[in-house]
Amino acid sequence: MTPPPDARVDGAAILDRLHTALTRYVVLPTPEATDAVALWIAASHAQPAWAHAPRLVIRAPEKRCGKSRLLDVVEATCHSPLITVNASTAAVYRSIDEDPPTLLVDEADTIFGAARSGDAKEDLRGLLNAGHQRNRPAIRWDAANRSREVLPTFAMAALAGIGTMPDTIEDRSVIIRMRRRINGETVAPYRHRRDRPHLRTLAEELDGWLRPTLEILELAEPVMPVDDRAADTWEPLIAIADHAGRDWPERARHALITMIAEATADETPSLKVQLLIDVRSAFGSSTTALFTKQLLALLNADPEAPWADMGAGGLSARRLADLLHEHGIRSRNVRVPGEQGKGYERADFLDAWRRYCPPIDDPPTGPEDDPALPVGRIETSRRPAHTPAHQG
Repeated sequence: MTPPPDARVDGAAILDRLHTALTRYVVLPTPEATDAVALWIAASHAQPAWAHAPRLVIRAPEKRCGKSRLLDVVEATCHSPLITVNASTAAVYRSIDEDPPTLLVDEADTIFGAARSGDAKEDLRGLLNAGHQRNRPAIRWDAANRSREVLPTFAMAALAGIGTMPDTIEDRSVIIRMRRRINGETVAPYRHRRDRPHLRTLAEELDGWLRPTLEILELAEPVMPVDDRAADTWEPLIAIADHAGRDWPERARHALITMIAEATADETPSLKVQLLIDVRSAFGSSTTALFTKQLLALLNADPEAPWADMGAGGLSARRLADLLHEHGIRSRNVRVPGEQGKGYERADFLDAWRRYCPPIDDPPTGPEDDPALPVGRIETSRRPAHTPAHQG
């Protein structure tokens, strides 16, 4: 039976000490990032209470940005750390149980960025994706014993590396964008033998505060300012902040909103979503139909888009049709003033635009627009920036 929580434990004070430890050894990019890391570490001590296991992605544009040092501090303060730079996926699977360790992967870019990592890369990515949510076990056949093996995957995980991680992992992650220190930004050196014991004492404090309250935390339903996958990922952190009290609930939600906004701004649309965005710009605010040749000319004329690089003639009619097919959008006979031919109607895109494209100030209004108005053109000012990964 879980022992009753000790009302004398000051969780906010423990989080404050963890925050101080982080800033002693590492320069994090923003105060919000520091709060998020502290809450993520604390949440690792209550993993059995959570429905989702958020990932922590620590990435940098270059070496010597402090990502490995931050992972050292996370390792010293999290629950049951299991750190590796080169473990087999099978070994990781068999390290997870009902009270899982906290998986820590350094140099993750050498795994996911390696051209020849093959199936091992996909197996590890599958583990990290599935393990974000409870009740997603892996099933293996043990040929030697002729038996089925059901392996749990649920575990919190932190990954550090240069550059971005796979989209499916970052979509389940709190993302910390490290950057190189400048003159005036100083930290204490971290020595494993000297400093880790002190930090493990802090980990024991976190464990002593949170472990007796697992039943309370499991029932927590914190008010979330976001929804969907972002809410699933951040809910354990917000629950910890609410449990700690004082100023932590406000700080946690501010960190969530700020960092989700950063992640959204840094996100590069998939090729299919980018096509929907650019087609929307091609139609403008009023055009009801475009011939296929008109639409292709507008798309291929944009020097910042990927379409002009698709072969000698740019994006072709066949490739355009293939990319739009999964959204149920097909060419048909359309009419524009004075002419008729194969093309696309605005009305067929409206549902996909609403579901997959970011909003704009004056969104398309539909097929009731005046058909006599001129054909639209690519509006490059509305294109989301194709921003490379950078540090905050």
